[in-house]
Amino acid sequence: MMRWQICRAMLLAVLAFAATPWASAQQVPLQDKPFAEHKIVLQLSDGDARKHALVLSVANNLLKAYDPDKVAIEVVAFGPGIDLLSTGSERRKQVESLIAQGVRFDICLNTVDTIERESGKRPEYIPAATPVQVGVGQILFLAENGYTVVRP
Repeated sequence: MMRWQICRAMLLAVLAFAATPWASAQQVPLQDKPFAEHKIVLQLSDGDARKHALVLSVANNLLKAYDPDKVAIEVVAFGPGIDLLSTGSERRKQVESLIAQGVRFDICLNTVDTIERESGKRPEYIPAATPVQVGVGQILFLAENGYTVVRP
């Protein structure tokens, strides 16, 4: 009986330890939009300028179609998609305008770290972007909290 309790305690400790990285990489809190009737996360994992324009167009159209207080929009950029959020992006003003209207742009720090490791230089991204450790993890977190995932 005592051996079983020790094994059980060790198993629980291992499970708690295994869950620790996810807890420490906690996603950023949900947007404070208590009156939002619609919650949309736009996935951006493509470096193509046409895809960047499409994501921005979708976000703009959603703001026009619904009162900005009634829609929560979050763009999660990872992989080549983070190019949209670079300080030198030709679409920086559009991104900052959408941020000013309540759209949140998340940038995957795993992607940023990978680029830095491979190139030796950390990419610079706009300060208004919200850093998240794991872009896909943020998408999952949002989906689990009622957001509809759209990949334009």
